[in-house]
Amino acid sequence: DAFRWARVDGFDWVITMDCDEQHEPDAIPAFMDAIARNDADVVSGSRYLAQSPLDDQPPADRRAINAAITEEINRTLGLSLTDGFCGFKAYRVDAVSRLALDEDGYAFPLQFWAQAARRGLRIREVPVRLIYNDLNRTFGGPLNDPQVRIAHYRDVFHAELARVGMMPAAPSAEAAPACVCR
Repeated sequence: DAFRWARVDGFDWVITMDCDEQHEPDAIPAFMDAIARNDADVVSGSRYLAQSPLDDQPPADRRAINAAITEEINRTLGLSLTDGFCGFKAYRVDAVSRLALDEDGYAFPLQFWAQAARRGLRIREVPVRLIYNDLNRTFGGPLNDPQVRIAHYRDVFHAELARVGMMPAAPSAEAAPACVCR
């Protein structure tokens, strides 16, 4: 809805932040600087691009799943992301208006990256702090199980790849390594 309204209202860019207190609004100027370079359609925050002494440590299963899925996104789509799940992003409205985004859960990034790559969107990452204020926060329901969560992410990703005509031949166990979550 934000992208649709931004287009209707004539905005050039939309900046999003997750609502779980994992992003600092003070980082918005870094996104504005990246936007001003005018060489990207998506400016994606990365909690792993640069280390800060202020960074928190994420729960081990979340970091492992992020690393495994980000690697799969990169390998499959030819990208070089360091953080496939960061919700702190700036989107060029004209570019995202061409996407058909309807995934409304935690797997949204998997749909987004597949479509962004298919459309050739230019991507830049900027470092953002790694913040975990509540290590006990849950995803809710079955997604609390790390194996269920990673399987769900892969299901959404592969379905989106097929939908946009980018699905590789039958994925093998080698192409989709299991996540070792602790």
